[in-house]
Amino acid sequence: MLTIIAMMIGLFFAINIGASGAAASMGIAYGAGVVKKRLALLLCSITVFFGAWLGGGEVVKTLGSGIVPSSTFTVPVALIVLTSAALSLFLANIFGIPLSTSEVAVGAVIGAGIVYQSVFVSKLVWILLFWLLTPFVAFIIAISVTYLLKNKQLKKWMEAPKAVPFLSVLVVFMGLFEAFSAGMNNVANAVGPLVGAQIISTENGILWGGLFVAGGALILGHRVLETNGKKITALRLEEGCVISGTGATIVTIASVFGIPVPLTQITTSSIIGIGFAKNGKSVLKKDIVVQLLTVWIVSPVLSMVLSYTLIQMIIEHNLYPIIAMAGVLISVFGVMSLMKRQKPSITVHQEIAKD
Repeated sequence: MLTIIAMMIGLFFAINIGASGAAASMGIAYGAGVVKKRLALLLCSITVFFGAWLGGGEVVKTLGSGIVPSSTFTVPVALIVLTSAALSLFLANIFGIPLSTSEVAVGAVIGAGIVYQSVFVSKLVWILLFWLLTPFVAFIIAISVTYLLKNKQLKKWMEAPKAVPFLSVLVVFMGLFEAFSAGMNNVANAVGPLVGAQIISTENGILWGGLFVAGGALILGHRVLETNGKKITALRLEEGCVISGTGATIVTIASVFGIPVPLTQITTSSIIGIGFAKNGKSVLKKDIVVQLLTVWIVSPVLSMVLSYTLIQMIIEHNLYPIIAMAGVLISVFGVMSLMKRQKPSITVHQEIAKD
C-alpha cells in the first residue's frame, strides 16, 4: 500500500511539474501570437517527454542516489520525501509564493539524509554552487546579448518586416529547446526518490515520469501558458529568444552533469538582465530581486525541515528534534508571510519587460 501511495504522489508531482514549469516554456511564442494555445501545449508536451526520456537519467541518479545513498530510501522514507516536497509547494501556493520544484525536491532529500547522517557533502556542494552561479551566468549572458542586439546594423535588420518570419520560427525553436531542457532536469524531482527506494527502475521512472510531466503540460498547462504569455508580451521576439535560449542552454548543461537546477529562477535572472541592460541599476531595486533571493533560501529549507520532522516523528518516533525544527518552520513561515506582502512576481515581470 505504501508503495502504491508513493507512486501516486510521485506521478501526481510529475503532473504538476508539467502543468507549471514545462508549460511556461512556450509562453513567449504563445504570447507573441506565433502559435495557438493548443498547438503550443502539444508541442511542449511532446518535447518535454523526449527531454526526460533521452536526457533525464543523470539527474534521476542524483536525486535517487547522488545526494544520499540509495539505501537511505526505504519505501516509507521515499513516501515522506515526496510528500514533503509536494506539501512545500502546496503551502507556498497558499501563501502565493513561487517555489522551485528542483529546490524543494533536493531539500526534502537532504532532510532525510540529515536524519540518517548520510548526506554526500561533496555532491551537495556542487549542487549549491550551480544554484548560486547559474542565475548569475544567465544574468550576464542576457546583458551581453542585449547589448549585442543594440548594434545598428543588426537592429535595422531585426526591425525589417522580412526578419519577422525568421524570429518567429526561432522563438518557437527556443521554446521547444526550453521544454526539452525542463524534461531533462525536472522529471527527476518526481521519480528520483522512487528510483532510490527501488520502487521503480531508472528506465521506467524516466518513461512514466516523462509521460506524466508531458500529460500535465498538455492537459493542465493552459492557465500557466496564458499567464506566462501575457506576462512577457511586452518583450520583443529577439529578447524572448535570448531568455528561452539562455535558460535552456544552462539547464541542459546542468542536466548532463546530473545537477537539478531551478529553471524558473534562471529565466527570471535573464529577464532582469535584459531590464538591467535597458535601464541600469534601477531594475535591481525592484521587489522581484528580493523575492528571488528569498525563494532560493525558503524553497529547500522548508522542504528539508518538513522531511526531517516527518521522518523523525513517523519513522523514528523521536520527538526531541521536532522542537528545534518547529522554531525553524515558524521562521520560514514568517519569511513567506513577509514575501506575500511584496508585489506579485507577475507584476514585477511586467514592469521589467515594459522598462
